[in-house]
Amino acid sequence: MTHNPILKYQSQAVAKPYFIAAIGLFVGQIIFGVLMGIQYIYGDFLFPAIPFNVARMVHTNLLIVWLLFGFMGAAYYMVPEEAETELYSPTLAIALFWIFLIAGAATILGYLLVPYARLAEATGNNILATMGREFLEQPLPTKVGIVVVALGFLFNISMTVLKGRKTSISTVLLMGLWGLAIFFLFSFVNPENLVRDKMYWWFVVHLWVEGVWELILASLLAYVLVKTTGVDREVIDKWMYLIIAFALMSGLLGTGHHYFFIGMPGYWLWIGSVFSALEPIPFFLLVLFAYNMVAQRRRNHPNQAAILWAKGTAVVGFLGAGVWGFMHTLAPVNYYTHATQLTAAHGHLAFYGAYVLVVITIISYAMPHLRGRLANSAAAQSMEKKSFWVMTIGMCVMVLALTIAGVMQSYLQRWLPEGQALSYMATQDELRGYYWLRVVGGVVFLIGQFMYFASFFSGGKHVESHADAMALKAA
Repeated sequence: MTHNPILKYQSQAVAKPYFIAAIGLFVGQIIFGVLMGIQYIYGDFLFPAIPFNVARMVHTNLLIVWLLFGFMGAAYYMVPEEAETELYSPTLAIALFWIFLIAGAATILGYLLVPYARLAEATGNNILATMGREFLEQPLPTKVGIVVVALGFLFNISMTVLKGRKTSISTVLLMGLWGLAIFFLFSFVNPENLVRDKMYWWFVVHLWVEGVWELILASLLAYVLVKTTGVDREVIDKWMYLIIAFALMSGLLGTGHHYFFIGMPGYWLWIGSVFSALEPIPFFLLVLFAYNMVAQRRRNHPNQAAILWAKGTAVVGFLGAGVWGFMHTLAPVNYYTHATQLTAAHGHLAFYGAYVLVVITIISYAMPHLRGRLANSAAAQSMEKKSFWVMTIGMCVMVLALTIAGVMQSYLQRWLPEGQALSYMATQDELRGYYWLRVVGGVVFLIGQFMYFASFFSGGKHVESHADAMALKAA
């Protein structure tokens, strides 16, 4: 490992391959997303080479995997600095990276090249049936591999924290990462009873994205804001504990909004409606938190691009998870909107705002350091900021198209009285124009994504020392 004068602890360098892999998989996810958008309009597009069910598996699994690479890279970068000690085992971190990457690539190739039923048979699904469920399609060996990688990763991070300084940021991050690993174990539970199956399925899916992942989000955002604003940690700590308290309170019991119509007891209609209605609160607090910290900043940090991504995380996360989630979270509304395109609109904006943007935030902050500089050049940061706006505009176009489509779908298919309501397929024909608009939004997002990659190769004078930073501040 070559010496990097910018890094406080040289073992932080193991984060770099994780971030590079995350960025590469991010590209694949968006390409397959655009492909699916086209298949919504032309169902036989690329059939039988890549049918819709395969494209959807690849799209959603790439999302999960690249975010996990981002979380792991973020932990490897943050924890040594927070703990004020070198990473427990950089060798283990690199070994787990290659295991995870190879296993992930093999799984994606399996989806693309082998019929799913045959893949299930070949990978031991008859021994322990875990396949065939949305987002949890991974073959049994892949699921076992994820557990092994997660345990190795958590051992490495936990040992680093235990031997060094303990901070609120590293503590909350560890809680989120351990929670992520523990709740994934429910993916191995596949009861014959369909109601119990969906209940345990939501233990993974909901309690990830609206539970423990929110702890990871809060810790990553807090870390970047500490570094870029110079605000006292005591102030950060108060905000972060308030956010995670609301996140856990609303997120855990808010699982009930997924239990409305799957055969669970009726009291979940009340519990799910009340507590999921509170779920926008932690995201609203994130907005106040981010803007408060930036407003109180004591120095003009040279990496202004990272600050933009951080503020974008808070605002877009609140809109996607909070506002768009609240639109259809109450049981009387969800009765009509459940599983319509309104759900897709919420899912896309929430994931982009809360998790995609926070991973890009930490990459934007850390990657210049990993490349031996304090911050990228003005030209690179300008390109990076433009990419944020292009990606966000593309996402907003797509989400607005899906929102209108979802409202129309609810009305035409479910609200109108019997005899006037349209069938599912007839409704889809009415929504064709909005599906085209979704594809346009996806293409714009893809353009913004490539602009972001281009920023890594932009020229100009990089900020390579504190003297450069002072000169930039003076200018």
